[in-house]
Amino acid sequence: MNGVVFPDGFQLQALTRAHRRDEFDCGEPLVNDWLASKAWQHQQKHLSITKVLLDETGRAAGYYTLASGQVDFSDLPPELARKLPRRALPVAVLAWLGVDRAHQRRGLGGRLLAQALRDCYEAGKTFAFVAVILDCLNEAAREFYRRWDFEELPGHPSRLYLSAKLLSKLMGANR
Repeated sequence: MNGVVFPDGFQLQALTRAHRRDEFDCGEPLVNDWLASKAWQHQQKHLSITKVLLDETGRAAGYYTLASGQVDFSDLPPELARKLPRRALPVAVLAWLGVDRAHQRRGLGGRLLAQALRDCYEAGKTFAFVAVILDCLNEAAREFYRRWDFEELPGHPSRLYLSAKLLSKLMGANR
């Protein structure tokens, strides 16, 4: 998985105040609301980073938000927790991902996820983490991420993870 290629005329940009965030509609009100009313403020407060995929007209075709976080050692599966310190451990968080209805079923969600994972991998060269985690809003989202090798955290059916080791393997590197 080298660089992610988006369709001609589409471009991925860091979120700015000028992006037309309130026009975005992926069909999931929480995902829409995050982009429209919270993403910019969280980015300004250095809580997360949002990248927006713009279509040929400059409208948001999709987006993802990344943040850092922690997960308790006891929440990890034994195969991941083995040989790790018994404390809160650093994780990369895929906080939000959405594709506008006008652009769904065109593979953009997978491309956005691939780019988000690439960003996590690159960040992991500077700021270490044990996994990428995310919370699924519904079963459809859960199925989507499971196709990308995300696994359920024990006891948390809607919280999924991808180990840093597997991420490195997917990126064709050894950490």
